[in-house]
Amino acid sequence: MRKLALLIACCPAALFADDIPLTSKVTAATLYPQGATITRQVPFNAPEGSHQLILTDLPRSTPLQSVRVKVDGAVMGSVTTRSDFVPPRADTDTAAYLAAEAKVESAEAALRAGFGTVQSIRLEVEAANARVQFLTKLGEGEGVSELGVDALRDLVGMIGEETLTALTSAHDAGLRADGAERDLKDLKDALETARKELQALVPEVQDRAMLAVAVTADQATEGMIEITYNIADAGWQPVYDMKLEREMAEMSIERGAFIGQYTGENWSDVALTLSTVRPSEQTEPGQVWPWLRRVYDPKEQVAKSMVREEAEMDMMAGALADSAQMEAPVAVTQASAQFDGLAVTYSYPGTVSVASGADRVRLALGRLDTPVALSARAVPLSDPTAFLMASFTNDMGELILPTSEAMLYLDGRFVGKRYMDMIAAGDEAEISFGPIEGLRLTRTVLDRSEGDRGILSKSTELTEEVRIEVQNLTGESWPIELRDHVPYSEQEELEITWSAAPRPSDQDIDGKRGVLEWSFDLPAGETQTIELSHGLEWPEGKILQ
Repeated sequence: MRKLALLIACCPAALFADDIPLTSKVTAATLYPQGATITRQVPFNAPEGSHQLILTDLPRSTPLQSVRVKVDGAVMGSVTTRSDFVPPRADTDTAAYLAAEAKVESAEAALRAGFGTVQSIRLEVEAANARVQFLTKLGEGEGVSELGVDALRDLVGMIGEETLTALTSAHDAGLRADGAERDLKDLKDALETARKELQALVPEVQDRAMLAVAVTADQATEGMIEITYNIADAGWQPVYDMKLEREMAEMSIERGAFIGQYTGENWSDVALTLSTVRPSEQTEPGQVWPWLRRVYDPKEQVAKSMVREEAEMDMMAGALADSAQMEAPVAVTQASAQFDGLAVTYSYPGTVSVASGADRVRLALGRLDTPVALSARAVPLSDPTAFLMASFTNDMGELILPTSEAMLYLDGRFVGKRYMDMIAAGDEAEISFGPIEGLRLTRTVLDRSEGDRGILSKSTELTEEVRIEVQNLTGESWPIELRDHVPYSEQEELEITWSAAPRPSDQDIDGKRGVLEWSFDLPAGETQTIELSHGLEWPEGKILQ
């Protein structure tokens, strides 16, 4: 009754209604690359009349402005939310968490007792040292010189024996103290282990928000309340295992997803849907505005600027004066539209449990297979070896999403990890699967003289000749795609000529001017040589950049 009275006091709208407290949990979630839509379904039983369905277990971080409520089995009225002054919810700590907490407390008590033992032993050392100091002063005290020989002999013997005993006690106590301190390490390790075990259970954030839904029923009813809202503290990232089989010229893509959430509550047995929709990013196209161009007299422009600055200062002063009387604008949250055919959605079978702020769960999303064309990409400008390239067309009917978690495997061997851009359905793409050590590349600048590395220059002329060689030491024939470049000009007064033997198979590769490509098959044990030269001429007095 006290809890009910507290609820009534906290919710004025409930003065005319019976309160029905409910316990909820996340039942379904649609995850986006950044963010998620959460669904909570809570069954309820209500007698005839008006009632308030009270939930006090929403995470405190829930964006209450995005909460949407649906009620089946009763007529829904007002919806009240609050994040402050929320009635406390029941203690829901699990037995495992309570046991781990008790283990931490026990380890802390054992460590305190160990520290106490060490301190007690250290006190014994101090007491023994105090006895030694007393005995020393006793031998130096007044009246000792007046003692007879026998009395002095007895005093010296007593001081010696007692001093030895005190020193021995101090030494023994010091050894025991050192041993006790070494034992403290085991106690500290036990405490650290207990704390890690407690942290591994990922206790939920205790602060919660409240949701109250007014309902009316003509008769006793059983119903279901469904709450949905959008959050930013969750998301998923695609991960791909790209597995290339050279002999079959096929590549398999084993799709997966890493998911995580930081909502402050653990998800248990949640139905998950993964979507490529990005509601946190741009949802409408940019604008093209009129482009007004003017010419002006600089002197007139300075005068106008001074007048405009004075006017702006006056307007600012007026705005500051009126700001106290203005109401803050009301923030309106609008749902993002989702259309079939514009995004990929993965519905994961079964349910998944994800601990808040701790778990990084990987889900399997199936496998795709595609044939590939293999070649060796040679770039002697920057690389000493060629690289294995797999080219393919995405005819698999699905997007290959951008990710930094693309794992590359060649004939079952892991060769690296890379970032991969999105590959839309129908797009052509190529992926590198690492270096081919047996395809050696050299690029030599010819006619070296005076340290110019083959560059013969006059005041208005420059020429360069290079020799490119590809040597096949792999024991098998390879299709080679070799790329190099020559300079290009956009000025009529800078003339550029170039020549190559043999001529390149293609020019301006991927829209890059001056980039050349030679395509040829290189049998095992053979070497391909390419001669490439270029010349530049420009007017006298100009400087080449």
